[in-house]
Amino acid sequence: MARRKKGRDISGWLVIDKPAGLSSNAIVNKVRWAFDARKAGHAGTLDPEATGVLAIALGEATKTVPYITDALKAYTFTMRLGQATETDDAEGEVTKTSDARPDDEAIRAALPAFVGDIQQVPPQFSAVKIDGARAYARARAGEDVEIAARPLHVDSLTMLARPDEDHVTLNLVCGKGGYVRSIARDLGETLGCFAHVRELRRIWSGPFEVTDAVTLDTIEDLAKDRALDSLLLPLETGLSTLPELRCTAEAASRIRHGNPAEVLTSDAEYGEEAWASCDGQPVAVGIYRAGLLHPTRVFNLPD
Repeated sequence: MARRKKGRDISGWLVIDKPAGLSSNAIVNKVRWAFDARKAGHAGTLDPEATGVLAIALGEATKTVPYITDALKAYTFTMRLGQATETDDAEGEVTKTSDARPDDEAIRAALPAFVGDIQQVPPQFSAVKIDGARAYARARAGEDVEIAARPLHVDSLTMLARPDEDHVTLNLVCGKGGYVRSIARDLGETLGCFAHVRELRRIWSGPFEVTDAVTLDTIEDLAKDRALDSLLLPLETGLSTLPELRCTAEAASRIRHGNPAEVLTSDAEYGEEAWASCDGQPVAVGIYRAGLLHPTRVFNLPD
């Protein structure tokens, strides 16, 4: 018989303003401990030295993580021009240098090539798996890692500031799987000067904005206190990109048992993914067909 996980059955989203110096998984573990939550996960890794929005799902909200992972995300980042590093950020050894410094006009002219549906090679020091091993593990072992290019949708890439001739600050809005470090590396190559990320901050992720975020210090100060629960956003915040379908209590019971059932109202198109609610409570995510929701993810929330 499988051993039951310890902790509270608590569900919802928490937005942390991640500090530099900690991994995303370390933050998740601290939040799970502070809430005494049975289950927790995050919706998109930030590098240890990056800061900003880290959306953490507790309990049944973990079933909505894919909808945040797939959503657009926005970053501000500062590039250091004139230096390439082995990690494409300031943590790695400098591998190439250049005295060239493009002017603002040249930088702005280079940005459109990185917008739209592009191909991007992840950094050698990344969590991408190659033959079952993480790329960063192979790179740390001294291997010359070859990573295939992957598709990435970039919604926008704009220049925000030029603090000095060695640095430029940009804003990036992109889809799932984007590496800001790769954008900086490739932009530096295009400009003929090399570059790496000096500072990186995620300012929003899907529906979650940095203005929604709380600090890790706040979480640690209130650890094990039920006052923490008031900081949670509802589970359905993670479903904001999907149409909502309302249903009766009888239909909700059928859906929770994995059966298709009639929904009362819908803006969904035939075959579209949507979520059902009953009396303001999320019931399930599923596929809408001809007035019925066919459930694919059911939420087991307390009454």
